[in-house]
Amino acid sequence: MNAWNAVESAEFRGPLDVTRAATAVLDAQDVVIGWSPAARQLLGYAPEEVLGRPLRTFLPAAGTTGRAAAGRSPEASLSGIETRTARHRDGRLLEVALTTCRLNIAESGTAGEPARIVVAAPLAEQQLWEYQQSMLGGLATQSPVGLGIYDTDLRLTWGNTALVREIGLPLKDFLGVRAEALYPDGEFVTEGYPRTLDGVMQQVLDTGEPVLDLHFVGQQPSEPGPEHVWSCSYYRLLDARGQVIGVCEDAFDITDRYRAQRRLNLLVAAGRRIGTTLDMTVTAREMTEVAVPDFASLVTVDLVESVLAGEEPGPGDGPLPTLVRVATRSVGDPPDASPHDPYRLAYPPGTLPYRSLSSGGMVRGENSMVVPLRAGGAAMGLVTFTREGEPAFFDKGEIALADELVTRTAVSLDNARRFTREHAAALALQRNLLPQHLPEPSAVDLAYRYLPSDDRAGVGGDWFDVIELSGTRVGLVVGDVVGHGLEAAATMGRLRTTVRALAQLDLSPDELLSRLDDLVGQTAEDRPGAGPVDVATGVTCLYAVYDPVSRRCTMARAGHLPPAVVDPAGGLSFPELPAGPPLGLGGLPFESLEIELPVGSLIALFTDGLVEARDRDVERGLRTLGRVLTDHGRPLEELCDRALAELLPDGPGADDSALLLVRTRELDVRQVTAWELPAEPAAVGRARELATRQLREWGLAELTYTTELVVSELVTNAIRHASGPVHLRLLRDRTLLTEVSDTGHTSPHLRHAAGDDEGGRGLFIVAQLVQRWGTRYTPYGKTIWTEQAFPPDYPGAPRTGG
Repeated sequence: MNAWNAVESAEFRGPLDVTRAATAVLDAQDVVIGWSPAARQLLGYAPEEVLGRPLRTFLPAAGTTGRAAAGRSPEASLSGIETRTARHRDGRLLEVALTTCRLNIAESGTAGEPARIVVAAPLAEQQLWEYQQSMLGGLATQSPVGLGIYDTDLRLTWGNTALVREIGLPLKDFLGVRAEALYPDGEFVTEGYPRTLDGVMQQVLDTGEPVLDLHFVGQQPSEPGPEHVWSCSYYRLLDARGQVIGVCEDAFDITDRYRAQRRLNLLVAAGRRIGTTLDMTVTAREMTEVAVPDFASLVTVDLVESVLAGEEPGPGDGPLPTLVRVATRSVGDPPDASPHDPYRLAYPPGTLPYRSLSSGGMVRGENSMVVPLRAGGAAMGLVTFTREGEPAFFDKGEIALADELVTRTAVSLDNARRFTREHAAALALQRNLLPQHLPEPSAVDLAYRYLPSDDRAGVGGDWFDVIELSGTRVGLVVGDVVGHGLEAAATMGRLRTTVRALAQLDLSPDELLSRLDDLVGQTAEDRPGAGPVDVATGVTCLYAVYDPVSRRCTMARAGHLPPAVVDPAGGLSFPELPAGPPLGLGGLPFESLEIELPVGSLIALFTDGLVEARDRDVERGLRTLGRVLTDHGRPLEELCDRALAELLPDGPGADDSALLLVRTRELDVRQVTAWELPAEPAAVGRARELATRQLREWGLAELTYTTELVVSELVTNAIRHASGPVHLRLLRDRTLLTEVSDTGHTSPHLRHAAGDDEGGRGLFIVAQLVQRWGTRYTPYGKTIWTEQAFPPDYPGAPRTGG
């Protein structure tokens, strides 16, 4: 169908138009003297069958047909049109719409002269056409949709009543005006189309393609000021010859709907963009980014200072709290503007924020509005919305929207506040449970770094420790608790304390981990069946003991990464340490590995948070750490910093990171002396003599009496209760250490002897004379050791090598 056929099918001329309706010409005596082809088509009579015959041949007089034509009165149709029943040539009766037009009026009719024309059409077609005309009339006078017709020069040629009312001027005053002149500052906001009225209408004229529901934003000509939004549609107009004559515009004001949709979009954006982190300042900043510029020109967020620190909001019946400005955003700020640092501020009495903070409610001014941030009925802060330009006031819908935005923000801020409080408590707990000051043992030089996880993940349970053991040995520990938060930090503290207690028993690394595993398993079993799983289950741990006398390091691990070892020549290795199961899971026993380390070797103990990240696997992290450590000649503190810079360039990651670097030493030969004695009573005197002579050489004659007593008691016990040779060793480090080793596995016990006991008093006396004493088990027996403090004026032992 071409354009002209489409116009014809619309039948705008009406069924009773003489160019298309059934037409009969009558003389004064109502005799038919003219008959149109359309009349033949409608009633079936050929011209020769009806010409010269009376009108009643095919149009009986009203009321004589027996058909119910009276159901429709002439007044119900258009003026001058009546409803009649006509008789078809085949005898059928047809309901028709009929109208008559007189040609001349003579005082006495003359037969054969045209007197009037009768025009008829099917009644149904006439009724349909009347409906169409009524619709067109309604569009022109009653429709709320503004209709305008523009010619090919895009000048207004006609507008309906709604368009005239919108423009606010009589139609004649703006006919011939271009659309751009009526809405000079308006533009289309629908993507994919020209922005201007001229551009859209010219596109429709050129292409013939109609456009539907384009959103146009501009000021209403009859009400300059606030912006309105119209839904506009355009289609091309053609004349009867199919020639383009202009374009028609349908425009409907959807400002209220548009504003409601924008409010809904703003709430959707708020739900998606506010509260993405557990940082209160970031959450406040996100709120300002959502509200500007779609809702306000300037938005500020002030939080109560105590709330920003994670504390509970205080009651509102006391003095006004101190506020801190945490976020500000205005229309002129660039999207990537750097946030300002929080700062305190005070509002003078009478200002909107002061009134809102005092009353606890929303306060509105001429172009601003202050809404309190509340959580559980207590005030957390204030949000101030300010507008510049039109519209400056906030209507009821916008007040409700602001309240919803602030409520959602308050929920996110309260969540962030609770996290801040818990995170601060966990950090404090973790900080207090970790070693505050590491010892400075003679066996090693050491340095360490510890980075808690970032705020999103919360505090973790990684830990490390350095434990001084008997015989100048040192214990090195690193562990990783599963999970984050207060429970992980508390578990870390419990395990660290347990490891220190077990280490003081001089247990081997594999036995220490076995006992720690038993403890974790028992703790998990003690929990109620329906309770949460103990976070200690699955903990990984590495424990190593280094002896500076033998330069041997014994280590065992429970599911932890092996240490990195760098020899003095720069050779890097990760010892093939048997990987036991994580603590609490049971299964395979733990195994120890013993290696001999040259003086100056570097040992690195670390947790997986240091070498593993979201964008880096463990193997890659180990290679990076090894590359840093191979430059082992640098100071340990510098190596720690370089390792963190390489592995954590952006600061703390999602998990805690611990690194403990140790450089080994060896005790000077002048600090250690040892003898092997036969297991016979005469060896006791010999042992006292050897010890006394060595103390004189070391300048420690002042300790001779006590040392002789200690040696006598320990060697005597070894000869009496054990078998095989007895070994006596003296070590001069920060204290004087006396060690007696034998092949027995039974340890003497300190006890109070009864008045009639013949023995049992020697060890009690020894314990009173020395600083500390204890028992250390070896695969070949046991060692009883004691420590004595040097005299105050003693210059000290030679420095250890390494």
